[in-house]
Amino acid sequence: MLGLFGKKSDHPMADIKSAQALLDEIPKGDALKALVEITTWVESVREQTEFRLDQQLAVLRLIDETARPFERKLMREYFAASTLSAFQENRLWMALNEFFGQVALAYFNVLTRYRNGDKGGSAIKPVLPLVAARGICAVAGKLKCAAVRYSLVDPAVWGCLAEFYSHAEAQKYLDERVSLYPGLNANTSVRCEFTAVLMWHTSCANTLKRLHLHLSERLTAHLSKNFTVGTQCDPDSIIGFDLLHFAPPVRVNVENTPLAGLLFIGVNNTQQQIQALLKTLEKNVVPEEINLGGAYDADAVREVVRHLAESWSSPPPKRRNARHNIKVNMNVANGFSRIMEQTDVGLNFGADTSVTWDVENISTGGFHCVLPASRMDGIEIGSLIGIKPERIDHWGVGIVRRLSRDKQNNLHVGVEILTNQMTGVGLREHSTDEERPAMWLNNPGDNSGEARLLMSHDTFSSSRSLHVRLGDKNYLLMPLELVEKGADYDLARYRRIEEDTSPDEAY
Repeated sequence: MLGLFGKKSDHPMADIKSAQALLDEIPKGDALKALVEITTWVESVREQTEFRLDQQLAVLRLIDETARPFERKLMREYFAASTLSAFQENRLWMALNEFFGQVALAYFNVLTRYRNGDKGGSAIKPVLPLVAARGICAVAGKLKCAAVRYSLVDPAVWGCLAEFYSHAEAQKYLDERVSLYPGLNANTSVRCEFTAVLMWHTSCANTLKRLHLHLSERLTAHLSKNFTVGTQCDPDSIIGFDLLHFAPPVRVNVENTPLAGLLFIGVNNTQQQIQALLKTLEKNVVPEEINLGGAYDADAVREVVRHLAESWSSPPPKRRNARHNIKVNMNVANGFSRIMEQTDVGLNFGADTSVTWDVENISTGGFHCVLPASRMDGIEIGSLIGIKPERIDHWGVGIVRRLSRDKQNNLHVGVEILTNQMTGVGLREHSTDEERPAMWLNNPGDNSGEARLLMSHDTFSSSRSLHVRLGDKNYLLMPLELVEKGADYDLARYRRIEEDTSPDEAY
């Protein structure tokens, strides 16, 4: 057929009408199948170098816009608070990761062809801000997929970001406002997209669980309008990014000598916005103007906003305790129920299921391990683990806070130690004799009047007191705060009141 590209082409999307007809046939009721099929079209059109550039871009934009409702549905499903089966998680991840990768390559290819002076290039000059902004948005999706699996990022991804930014700066369209996709009702710019993805990745990748990764990316995009970018390291500069060498962004501050040649990104007065947002979230309200890609609980959003506030402080938060290089074997039990099996109140009907990790360095507050990926089954950010160093008789408890991969696909694991010696206890409500197992985290001899407890998932209630017997004493526990909610545990604080009477008579 003679397409709009000006010459004969056998490609089925050789003109807009043919492209639209093919896209109309995509199964609308199956978002996963639709996105996979659309991704193949993105790749196919991207590879047609004989197409005129303006017409190639027109078809790519059409395909991309057709894909977005399916992509958003799958993203909501993938980043939902509920747990996916391993099979479904893998299917969704593969589809999203491939889609974002192909779209990023497609827009990068358009920019490359434009810079090379390909035929039809002059016609797309007015939409270059949209090309770059969409390209960066697709890279952000790719980075998000990598972060979920703690993957090492291909250096070419950083090079792609650098090229999009450099061209926008050179051609002076860095701050030109564009509407990224139909129906979003939000304007953005290359500057906003670029600073947001780098700030988010530096602050949140390798440190947040899946749902919080999604919320942090959306919140960072919302707050990005005030981010600054330039060649000078200012007092509010948080990260540096090398436009010439393909490497991830790095944390910087004016107190240290920054590396030469970096592009610096700062938060400006974003902390004021964050504090105002926190006040609203304290009222259990998520502002409607924040596009989170779905409806989410105010408590989860508030937790992420607090993380961003701490991450974007200047100077950056310092490690509370010094790390010491040490080689020690650590017995590790993964998950609440397996840790409870190591206590007196646990019911261990089987063999010991703990594994051994080799600790690289340790402090009073945490430790770091490097493990083969094959030994990390079921471990993720936020995982609760029991810990017992070699030649130590008692078990402690920690939470996995950092995960990342190196070039050999080994996993680097950072663990925060909650306590070096926990005690298993039984919790009871006033109206029942039934006890629920929990872990008492206070150090022996703690007279603070508070208690920290690890309990099974959804045990904590802000309106329900509990009773516990510890040693030869009975205590009434009055709820203060749910500190953290994991996949299989609640970490909470209680006011501890010694009871003069038996639990049956108290309260």
